[in-house]
Amino acid sequence: MAKVLFINPMVREEDDPHHVPMGMAQLCSIAINNGHKVQVYDHNAWRADDETIKKVIESDSWDLIAVGGITTAYSSIKKIVKMSKKVFPNTPICLGGGVLTSIPKEVLTWLPEVDFGFVGEAYKTFLDVLSMIDEKKTDWSKIKGLVIRVNKNDYHFTPPQELLKNLDDLPYPAFDLFPLEEVYFKNSKLLYSEQGMKTTRRLDINASIGCSLICKFCYHLGIAGDMRYEKDQTGKVINVSFDEPGKISRKIRYNSPEYIVNYAKYHYDKYKINFLYFLDENLMTMDVYSRRTWLKEICRLWKEAGLVPKKKERWNLGWHLLVRNKSCYPL
Repeated sequence: MAKVLFINPMVREEDDPHHVPMGMAQLCSIAINNGHKVQVYDHNAWRADDETIKKVIESDSWDLIAVGGITTAYSSIKKIVKMSKKVFPNTPICLGGGVLTSIPKEVLTWLPEVDFGFVGEAYKTFLDVLSMIDEKKTDWSKIKGLVIRVNKNDYHFTPPQELLKNLDDLPYPAFDLFPLEEVYFKNSKLLYSEQGMKTTRRLDINASIGCSLICKFCYHLGIAGDMRYEKDQTGKVINVSFDEPGKISRKIRYNSPEYIVNYAKYHYDKYKINFLYFLDENLMTMDVYSRRTWLKEICRLWKEAGLVPKKKERWNLGWHLLVRNKSCYPL
């Protein structure tokens, strides 16, 4: 089985680390559930010096070094991939997340240490990469959803990967691999509500992906059916684009109420959390898409699961919605 080192880069140097990287934690679970060996260095949480990062990378021999993040993590990513390639010049380094999908060709140009990147959603693609590593092969061109470095200045886009249809198929994030007690629970407070400021043990959930709205200032990095592959006259894919006039579509996906409540109960029992924060891009549009049934069913199951806050307790969902539904207040 493949041995993978995930490195979560620093996101905002001037701010404390508040959120476990949800996508990376889910990919860790997917890899572990399929028998692969996973280790995580959360640089955004630990914020160690360069010498310590180097020691982490050198601590074992890796079949794959996986880095991912948003564009504000670019500076940290640049340092991490350079250091990784210097320590292990023959180990493939991959990059995912918004920093890559938004401008894949440019990022691969700026980061020559990266061997390939995940374009759009990586839930299926990452497992395909690990399977190829198990076969002792590196023919990444046979895997959907990648942009591959062909040589120094040329890149190859493989066919697009299909989006995961049922989000309930996703395992719970591998929170155990991240420093919850040492870092994240200490930074639980969020300036969104009174409860948010008083919480002491917060975890997050991403219960839906995408948004049904079409706003000119926003794009979704291929996770909502908004991404197109641009081709030249020979049919070769040369880049990706998002939500252009006349080429707009949406794929709305969300977890079932049962999955969400089971998720909350599981992490309440395991970690004694007292706040669950929804990271969803636009939670209310999902409820509208479900014809106003989704949130009501979450509230009903929330009450049945015994998660309604008792007097003086601060256990809630972190969103002040459906206030009139007293069975779920404050939701």
